[in-house]
Amino acid sequence: MLVGSALAFGAAATILSITFDWPDVLREPPSVVLPAFTAGGPALVWIWFATAWTYALLAVPVLLLPAALGLRNHSLMRAATYAGAASVLLSLIGFLRWVFVVPQLARSYGAGDAQTQAAVEAAYTAQHQFGGALLGEHLGQLLVVGWSIALSLVILRTRVLPRWLGSAGIIVSVIYLLNQGDILATAVPGFPVWEPAGLLGSTGWGLWVAALGVCILRRPARAVADPAALAFTAPTATRSTATGQRI
Repeated sequence: MLVGSALAFGAAATILSITFDWPDVLREPPSVVLPAFTAGGPALVWIWFATAWTYALLAVPVLLLPAALGLRNHSLMRAATYAGAASVLLSLIGFLRWVFVVPQLARSYGAGDAQTQAAVEAAYTAQHQFGGALLGEHLGQLLVVGWSIALSLVILRTRVLPRWLGSAGIIVSVIYLLNQGDILATAVPGFPVWEPAGLLGSTGWGLWVAALGVCILRRPARAVADPAALAFTAPTATRSTATGQRI
């Protein structure tokens, strides 16, 4: 499911990019976005719908990953799983506003007079900053970066998967994190922005997720986590049957 969700979302996002200039369109003013959205017709709404739910597929393997790796009781893995699942939910909200909110605004903008259009532009900007920049992009991306960094640290610590995967996860996550500059610039004009961070970070992160899935598929069927995984969990005292010593 990690491989499938990464490929499915990549395909949907590519179609969205071709038809609607996503994600660059997110930084365009409402006077540009709303007419372009109307021109896209119902097909564009369904493309947004497909993009949203193909990304939502990621929630299933994120929730199943601790069990798949034999790390259900691993404290850092458990925290990472909560962060990853919350990230998917927030991003889903950000995507689905293009299905349930923006179409009504676009219709009102196209049919309204100058005063109505000015009001619609204000409404679009408000929902775009809240549902998009705040929930989907800022919080959603921060949490998914937190998930991938925490998972990478677990991989490096326990060696439950190849160490190169953990190192690569940290690298792509840090690059993806730099995309926050573009998001913060929507609220703080002049905030430093590194333009390639969005493309490099999101593409690299998606490939890393697919690689994660491949590495899990290639693990021996009965592989278990290295005992070093217990370093992150609370120790459990047991009694040696030979000496009676608590260990």
